Amino acid sequence: MNYSKLLNTYSRYSIEIAKGEGAYLYDTAGKKYLDFLCGIAVTSFGHNHPEISVAVKQQVEIFWHVSNLFASSPQENLAQKLSNLSGLEYVFFSNSGTESIEAAIKLARKWGQGRNEIISTLGGFHGRTYGSLSATGQYKFWEGFEPFVPGFTHVPYNDLDAVKNSINKNTVAVLIETIQGEGGVNLGSTEYLKGLRSLCTENNILLIIDEVQTGIGRTGKFYSYQHHGIIPDIVASAKGIANGLPLGATLCSKAVGDYIKPGNHGSTFGGNPIAIAAANKVVDLLDEKLLSKIEQYGNSLMNSIKELSLPSIKEIRGKGLIIGVEFVQGISCKEIAKKLIEEGVLVGTSGESVLRILPPFIITELEIKKFISALEKVVTEISKKKV
Repeated sequence: MNYSKLLNTYSRYSIEIAKGEGAYLYDTAGKKYLDFLCGIAVTSFGHNHPEISVAVKQQVEIFWHVSNLFASSPQENLAQKLSNLSGLEYVFFSNSGTESIEAAIKLARKWGQGRNEIISTLGGFHGRTYGSLSATGQYKFWEGFEPFVPGFTHVPYNDLDAVKNSINKNTVAVLIETIQGEGGVNLGSTEYLKGLRSLCTENNILLIIDEVQTGIGRTGKFYSYQHHGIIPDIVASAKGIANGLPLGATLCSKAVGDYIKPGNHGSTFGGNPIAIAAANKVVDLLDEKLLSKIEQYGNSLMNSIKELSLPSIKEIRGKGLIIGVEFVQGISCKEIAKKLIEEGVLVGTSGESVLRILPPFIITELEIKKFISALEKVVTEISKKKV
């Protein structure tokens, strides 16, 4: 029997992508798709972006890897930019979001000097390695992989009292997403997030914010916590930072970072020169004008979906260009996503009921209209079959 030698970790769509250009992908048959998935919030500047491509090609012709044992001006430059933009002092580069969370956990426990318990939330998602998965408050991801790393408590999201009641003498940090992406695009309120900041300060514990999906401009601010007027102690970042090349970044305050000494942590490939070249260009492109456009287009997209007044849509929520459309019971978002592929549109899902929409920052009003038209057609057709 002929079968794929790839480990069966993904339910893959049948189409195979051959190339990408701007906001579009093309399959091996030549069909064109509007990409409102962006590799799950990764290719924020679309495909084959001219300035990012030039930066990457230039670095490829210099060297690919030399080890973090050597000084690196491009790494230093990117770290300085991220520090300036975040309000935090130190940066550690890794390869992915889950690694950036692992680094955050280690930083917190090193700072805690014996305190090691971390409070995170139900519905949260922080990665698939053992530390990050232990912090993840979705037990469906745990099945078959126990036992997990001890020292994690999960409490309801947007519930400040639940966090307050879980703090004890061994608590070292609270780990939170400002928007739960994998959990269904659930937004943390400003009252909640400001309350967490105050609560952590009062109890001498750290506030860790997972910006893996929401960071690097996705919500209309460079980091999403900036909508709420707070600064965390540690930030985990990845996905859109290098527009498709593997890079994670964990940022922390000076008070936390000063506990780390050579040998405490590291990464062979973290901060790879090619990924750093892409990230430096991504950060340079994300100016205030573009951030404003992201918020504007996000509002336009959400309003356009609301104006459809489709009975099958239960709720629309999001910020900037991370949008969740929740459907009523009986309507499968996965079925909608598959039908949208037939219409030449790619989107994501969160669970069974939420369509996750993650357009590139380079979209136009015309492409928003194209998406809205396809969404209306597909949802209307599926809803009629369910009646």
